[in-house]
Amino acid sequence: MPFIHKSISIIVGSLLMAMGVNVFLINHELLDGGTFGMGLILHYLTGMQVGLMVIMLSIPVLILSWFYNRSFLYNSIHGMLFSSFIVDLTYYPMRALGFILDQNPMASAILGGLFVGAGIGLMLRFEISIGGTDLLGQIIANYARINPGMVIFLIDLLIVFSGTFIITGSSFFLSVITVICVGTMTSLLTIKSNKAHSPIITFGILF
Repeated sequence: MPFIHKSISIIVGSLLMAMGVNVFLINHELLDGGTFGMGLILHYLTGMQVGLMVIMLSIPVLILSWFYNRSFLYNSIHGMLFSSFIVDLTYYPMRALGFILDQNPMASAILGGLFVGAGIGLMLRFEISIGGTDLLGQIIANYARINPGMVIFLIDLLIVFSGTFIITGSSFFLSVITVICVGTMTSLLTIKSNKAHSPIITFGILF
């Protein structure tokens, strides 16, 4: 049963993330934090697929986790690979849906953040992480003995700031709104988890 629950959480969570990224964020060149935020930056600059970029960017952190704590690697690799695959697989139909819905940038920033946060939070409830900078933030926080949520939030802000500096059409304010919505939804979905004391659960940004 735990395997079935985890599998369902990965599938549904990945679809929610794909909806947030492809329907709401990409059409207005909005950014998220974390590895997906970096993947979006590279997508806007090069046109390459977001999920593929996420996988490539995650490799160094996954290698680091192999030496630091392999349980982090095992909890991350499935969620990272499948969510990246689903984001790329649904890119064209979901982006077309985004054009049909034609949300204004503020609504897209909020809805995109809520969908992405819901996907991440659902997976975290079953100890599945999408890895990347969240995993790096966890490692840094454990070494520095500080709140991992704050480390992840600061990394996300740095990525968003760097991205809006590079991508002239992107809005720093709207992208920060997206990051806040992602963190809030992630926290809401993980705060009542029975496994709240597991290290993987702390990947959610807690305010």
